[in-house]
Amino acid sequence: MNYALTDAIVSTGWLNERLKDPAIRIVDASYFVPGGIEPAKKQYAEGHLPGAVFFDINDIADPTGKKDHTFPTAEIFAAKVGALGIGNQHHVIAYDHWGGACAASRVWWMMRHFGHTKVSVLDGGLKKWTNEGRPLTTDVPQVKPETFKAEKTSSIVRSRADMLANIEKRAWQMLDVRGAGRFMGTDPEPRPGLRSGHIPGALNLPFATLYDPATQTFKGPTAIMQAFKDAGVDLTKDIVTSCGSGVTACAVALGAYLLGKDNVQIYDGSWLEWGSDPTLPLETGPAKK
Repeated sequence: MNYALTDAIVSTGWLNERLKDPAIRIVDASYFVPGGIEPAKKQYAEGHLPGAVFFDINDIADPTGKKDHTFPTAEIFAAKVGALGIGNQHHVIAYDHWGGACAASRVWWMMRHFGHTKVSVLDGGLKKWTNEGRPLTTDVPQVKPETFKAEKTSSIVRSRADMLANIEKRAWQMLDVRGAGRFMGTDPEPRPGLRSGHIPGALNLPFATLYDPATQTFKGPTAIMQAFKDAGVDLTKDIVTSCGSGVTACAVALGAYLLGKDNVQIYDGSWLEWGSDPTLPLETGPAKK
C-alpha cells in the first residue's frame, strides 16, 4: 500500500541524484528541543548537505511575536525566503536532524500555507543521509536573491482565542502531538515555567509514533493510519494540531497529508503559549476519547 499523497517526502537516494539540479533548493531547517536554534546553527557549520542553506525558523518569523518562530506574515516570509535564493520556480527540499520533525515539516507547512506547493521533506533527514555515507560539506553556498511571491491559502493558523472557544464548541478535533507524559502532566516540560497537562478535550498522538525509530523515516501508511485511529482521531473531520511551540505539530500534519488529508490546521502558539498562561484551563491524565 502506497501513501495517498506522495509529493510531501523524497528519499535520500532521490535527492542524491539531483544535488546539482538547478531547479532544486535544499534547506537545513534543524531545530533542537531543548536547545533551540543555536545548536542547529553549530551543526550546520560542522557539516550539511551540499548546496543547502540554513533556514532559521526563528528569523523567518514575526519579530513582534511573543514566542520564538511566531508565524510570519506573507510579506516577511516572501522577503526572507527570497533572500535565501528561493523563487517560486524552485522545488524546495527541507531536511533536519530528526527525520523532518524538527523543523523540516514546519518549513513544508509554511511553504504550503503561503501557496508554494513545490516543497518536500527529506525522509529520514540528516541521520539517514549520513548513515548511508552520503556527502556533507562545510561550504556555505553563495546565493543570489530571488523573487518569492507568497500568497495566503485556505490553510489556517489557529490562535489561543480559537482554541479556547473550541473547548465548548468542539468544531474541530484538537490533537496534541507531545509525548504522552507531557500530555498527561506526569513529565516536566523542557521549557521552564510552563504548567503541565493539556488543553481540555484534546487528543494525544505523540509525533514520534509516526516514525521508524531506527531510520527516522515515516512509517508506512497502514501504521500511520492505525496510529491516528488508536489516538481516537477521525480523519474525515477537521483537525488542529499543537505541540510545544508549533514545530512538531507540523510533522503530524504531514503524516495526515500522506494519508490524503491535506487540510490539517496548526495552533501556532501551542503549549508554549497555553501552558504559560495561568488563566487558561487545562486537564491532566489520559485523553478522553
